[in-house]
Amino acid sequence: MISLRCKMMVEEELKKLGIAYATLELGMVELIDDIPDSLRQALKTNLLRSGLEVMDDRKSILIEKIKMVIIEMIHYSEDAPILNFSDYVSEKLNYDYTYLSNIFSEVQGITIQQYIILHKIEKVKELLLYDELTLTEIAYKLHYSSVAHLSNQFKKITGLAPSYFKSVKQKRTNNLENL
Repeated sequence: MISLRCKMMVEEELKKLGIAYATLELGMVELIDDIPDSLRQALKTNLLRSGLEVMDDRKSILIEKIKMVIIEMIHYSEDAPILNFSDYVSEKLNYDYTYLSNIFSEVQGITIQQYIILHKIEKVKELLLYDELTLTEIAYKLHYSSVAHLSNQFKKITGLAPSYFKSVKQKRTNNLENL
């Protein structure tokens, strides 16, 4: 569960099925009691219809927790720049980073670092489109060592320079407004 909407959908399904829960957070539900397999299957089926998946094996749950920490760190954190992402992820999940990294790479087919970079670039795109921050401010906010580093990484991932990306998006917006 990534969004508040997902959380509300899960809560609704739990109530419909009469499943008691202790906590319901984004990405995790703690049930009060074990539930029969038939009820678990009904929950999985109902959530799947809504596009949500129940994960109950430890490896999948850990992967989702890693993803949530990264998404929270990049998209929602207003804290000062994080100097070492590996330490941050390790501390948040209370696991050795090498262990987390190995499992993540095995299951996802990319490294945690690559996943972080992909999300950082998505956030850069978003911030460029809002047009409220300079590229220097975006680089600082997303913990890049320099604007050049951000620009190089952006171009490597998207094939475009940040300024060109921004200008193309603005032209498309202007063209749509003129229709």
